[in-house]
Amino acid sequence: MTLYPIEAGNFKLDGGAMFGVVPKALWNRTNPADANNLIDIAARCLLIENGDKLILIDNGLGDKQNEKFFSHYHRWGDFSLDKSLKEKGFHRDDITDIFMTHLHFDHCGGSIQWNKNRTGYEPAFKNAKFWTNKEHWQWATNPNAREKASFLKENLLPMQESGQLNFLDKSVTFQYHERLNFSTLYVDGHTDKQMIPHIEYKGKTLVFMADLLPTAGHVPLPYVMGYDTRPLLTLQEKKKFLETAATKGYYLFLEHDAHNQIITVKHTEKGVRLDKTYTFDEIFNS
Repeated sequence: MTLYPIEAGNFKLDGGAMFGVVPKALWNRTNPADANNLIDIAARCLLIENGDKLILIDNGLGDKQNEKFFSHYHRWGDFSLDKSLKEKGFHRDDITDIFMTHLHFDHCGGSIQWNKNRTGYEPAFKNAKFWTNKEHWQWATNPNAREKASFLKENLLPMQESGQLNFLDKSVTFQYHERLNFSTLYVDGHTDKQMIPHIEYKGKTLVFMADLLPTAGHVPLPYVMGYDTRPLLTLQEKKKFLETAATKGYYLFLEHDAHNQIITVKHTEKGVRLDKTYTFDEIFNS
């Protein structure tokens, strides 16, 4: 098995929304804002090559939305999903499985594209199975008012209509998915039944953090996003996870941190805190 970080593009989000009730004077130390209070955000995906399977975890915002939509997110840099795949020697048609941690547009927007004549939508990965879980799918396709702007029907319904949509069985909190070759932790604070992959690789446990821990600056427990639907539940889930990660020495792969790919955490007198930051190559290809 071989893993590859895939950079699907960078954008910006409001720093206050990303840190909830935490004062700017605190979060600005780790995630400095620009003059418009926006902070740097990545859409960093993970590609798993295992035999004849090529599994992509999340796929960024995509490019089918209109100019007005993207004007809210201030895309920057020259990363793109196709460019990053090409640099690793792959094409999107090679992908066999798309695992979506959850269905907010910045995690699954790349799943769907315009068709050739721009008269409708089609899967952007024609040979892939799309994986979510039934509980989250129902949550996303019948959205509450708080999350409605994050669950876009043009990202979701074409997956179902294509026949490529598949559901994982969510019967336990933590389970191993044989086809996908990794274990998944289910958490509910950010959105219902978000999935956090745990991958055993080269003697280490790499955890794809999605929105349970967006950036290295979110390690302290109170640093919870304003986007979370159940912030008090996020506190509980995050505390339990971080204590385990510090004890077991997990390597945390950060999807949204534009400047840190991987971190570790440690126990301190003040609770779990950031330990070290790494690039992917420093850990797995040195």
